[in-house]
Amino acid sequence: MEFRPTVFDHPDAVKLNDEVQLEYVARYGGDEGDATPLAAEMFVPPRGLYLLAYDERGLPVATGGWRSQDENDEGYSDGDAEIKRMYVVPAARGLGLARRTLALLEADARAAGRNRMVLETGTEQPEAMALYTSSGYEACTKFGHYRHTDLSRCFAKPLR
Repeated sequence: MEFRPTVFDHPDAVKLNDEVQLEYVARYGGDEGDATPLAAEMFVPPRGLYLLAYDERGLPVATGGWRSQDENDEGYSDGDAEIKRMYVVPAARGLGLARRTLALLEADARAAGRNRMVLETGTEQPEAMALYTSSGYEACTKFGHYRHTDLSRCFAKPLR
């Protein structure tokens, strides 16, 4: 596997983002996936990073990014780095790609001076919650776009 920093609006990133949105719809219902407002400039270093993992055939198989957050009315704290769009295509699950992506994102956010990694997932993604808790994340006060949603679960991990 090869991990490549890329832009959030790269065609391969858009393709995997479309796939994860369909998965959110399948798991949670409704007409749309994650409606959190995102823009490509949110993932530009040193205020963020977006990664794609490619298999030996050159196909994109995993994605994930982080973006800087500071204290605001959505519940973030100064120095937060927020994980967004962690996804592994079904055919590549079980290979440790999500854990490797997470470790790379954490290292980059730490190097960028961020204090805490935060993320929001949901009750219908038990494998995601298992990944995060087994990687040292703990449940925290809800934040972000879905902070008032019963299905939302938020986690944090100190980076320092």
